Amino acid sequence: MRREQIIYENQFNLETINKFASLMTVGNGFLGVRATHEEDYTEQTRGMYVAGIYNKALPNDTSDLVNLPDLVGVKIKLDGQLFSLLDGEILSYERTLNLFNGELKREVMWMNKDEARFKFIFQRFVAKDKLHVLASKITIISLDKEVDLQIVTGINAQQTNFGRQHMIEEKLRIFEEKYMQGIYTTTASGHTVALATSFLYPPESKVSYGAKNRQLQSTVDQKMVVGNPYVFEKVGTVFTSLNNIDVTDLDKLSLNSIKHYASQGYDLLLTESALKWKEFWENKRIQIHSTNKFDQQAIDFALYQLEIMTPAHDERFSVGAKGLTGEGYKGHIFWDTEIFIKPFHLLNEPKIAKQLLRYRYLKLEQAKEKAIKNGYSGALFPWESAFSGEEETPEYAAINIKTGERQKVSSALAEHHIVADIAYAVVNYYQATIDDEFMKKEGLALLKETSRFWISRATEENGKLVINNVIGPDEYTEHINNNAYTNYMAYYNVEQALYFMAMYDEVDDLLVELCRDFLDRIYLPRPNDNNIIPQDDTFLDKPEIDLTSYKKKQGSQSILLDYSRKEVNEMQILKQADVVMLLYLFPDLFSKDVILDNLHYYEQHTIHDSSLSKAIHAIVAARCGEITIAYKFFKEACLIDLGPNPKSSDEGIHAASLGAIWLAIVYGFANITFKKDRLALNPELPAEWEEIQFLIQYRGTKLSISLTKNEINITKVCGPELIVEIGHEEYLLTQDINVNL
Repeated sequence: MRREQIIYENQFNLETINKFASLMTVGNGFLGVRATHEEDYTEQTRGMYVAGIYNKALPNDTSDLVNLPDLVGVKIKLDGQLFSLLDGEILSYERTLNLFNGELKREVMWMNKDEARFKFIFQRFVAKDKLHVLASKITIISLDKEVDLQIVTGINAQQTNFGRQHMIEEKLRIFEEKYMQGIYTTTASGHTVALATSFLYPPESKVSYGAKNRQLQSTVDQKMVVGNPYVFEKVGTVFTSLNNIDVTDLDKLSLNSIKHYASQGYDLLLTESALKWKEFWENKRIQIHSTNKFDQQAIDFALYQLEIMTPAHDERFSVGAKGLTGEGYKGHIFWDTEIFIKPFHLLNEPKIAKQLLRYRYLKLEQAKEKAIKNGYSGALFPWESAFSGEEETPEYAAINIKTGERQKVSSALAEHHIVADIAYAVVNYYQATIDDEFMKKEGLALLKETSRFWISRATEENGKLVINNVIGPDEYTEHINNNAYTNYMAYYNVEQALYFMAMYDEVDDLLVELCRDFLDRIYLPRPNDNNIIPQDDTFLDKPEIDLTSYKKKQGSQSILLDYSRKEVNEMQILKQADVVMLLYLFPDLFSKDVILDNLHYYEQHTIHDSSLSKAIHAIVAARCGEITIAYKFFKEACLIDLGPNPKSSDEGIHAASLGAIWLAIVYGFANITFKKDRLALNPELPAEWEEIQFLIQYRGTKLSISLTKNEINITKVCGPELIVEIGHEEYLLTQDINVNL
């Protein structure tokens, strides 16, 4: 086990308790369990989430990713004293998340008020090879005296989403004095969740069961002998009505499953899960030989989280902004998935990328309904989405404590670039897979309906078509006209719809005519005399201020403490740079000089308050040969979750930024791009990196790539021959390519 594959905490700290609960989440894409401590602390937010289980607590609310009843919490009493790290004395403390096998482990040496010492080992994992299974194990050793031990645990349905209750108890049962089951239904969406758990403890333990205050509990009493480890195991299963299971069969399936898995025990279940993780790391790991060991840890962490956040088991679900690690953004799905997360799957396991696009296709009718409601044609996808496919963006933000007022959230009304982002992802998927079956049906349907939206969204001014009153990815400039990112993405969307309609002989004369007119007349901002592409019609005319102090506090939105959003909107201040994002997605759109000038200009005006910003700047800088700057951006991007900020990830990890770390390596330093009929790469590694190695899949061919500062080695693992472009030279990959740089 390499040290880089361990996320490590060496002290108990209430200030970071929720950050590490997010960072050390265990999961498998179906189920995510926050790494909260078994014992209760007022400050910590427990959380167990299942992909797709959303609910509205009140009719006018937006949907929450439901915080399910807890299976992790345990109360431990030793001679009647409740175990808590806030009492007694912590003699030693270590907690690790082993990324290699997905196990969370905490070892504590603790002395109680009577100066009796105890050693605790807490272990937990969610099975990677069995979607519905989680397991935990507690080992307690009394080092000084015999004690009476009591353990109370079970299923705790007192969990809420920041105070909002989403679950109704339907059935609570104990079977055979051994198996515990709770059946719950969401209050509005009507999803049924079946939880079951069972315990393994020494035969001499006394066990009793009870139910009270939304808790189904078991109480285990045991006399502990000095030096003799007491081992308590707990296995749980989670099934829902979304698993294509008839609700009437959930009870039986839940019970039969817990009987089966509980009989296997913690160690066997972990061994089998670890084998699946081993397969993952062998196929999807990026190995970085760097003088900075943190680089490897950062990408390992990103890969682990990308895997456990993605519901690869079901195309009806997608990836929320916090994955399954917390309740930030209510678990909603944004453009993040298509632009920042899907690419990882596309080049590793394309069928998962396809499923993420299928999620959008399955919500196409809801997107068309939203377009009609807003006065447009085609498909207007929601800015925030959940299970239903309807708009989930809150109408108002939190109350401003200075003014006492709520600010209206405009994203759902104007942040329309998500429509083109989805279209871009569709084309990007096809470029990497040549999946004609998907493109003829789902892909073309998405391209046609999104292009219809842009045609209806544009308005005519002086014979040109313009797109007014929008919000680009940079949310510090709202309600502006002709946002460069939005206009170019809309152009590409319509252009590709026209291309694939012709390719598949799709007959739609009216749409073809409208598409051609749109492409002929849409206004596309061009570089000015200083090579700068205006982010929108007015941005370059706005006043500038010194952003030095705010750049030092990136990610904190500290500028909003000094200026109102309205004031920020009227200055050259960027949360993230839309033009730099555009240059990342279209690396050949402008000359290198134009790209470089825009990178420098817009970086000077960017605070990087968006977690997506730094990695994208790293990619564009790397492609321009500014490797020192690119590496600086990359390192800073890696610190968004793993950095020293104790509150950075309280409500969940930053899913898209973790995808962007992978992008920075593969699309930045390795500089992989898709050409019309080939894969191209033109790498340039940071000075700190001796070599990087990784596997990718492209058009049915699996490639093993090794890059150093002096050499490129590409091996065809399997699949058809492939044309690869390296430094503008073409190579036919039949088995191996070795190129000296």
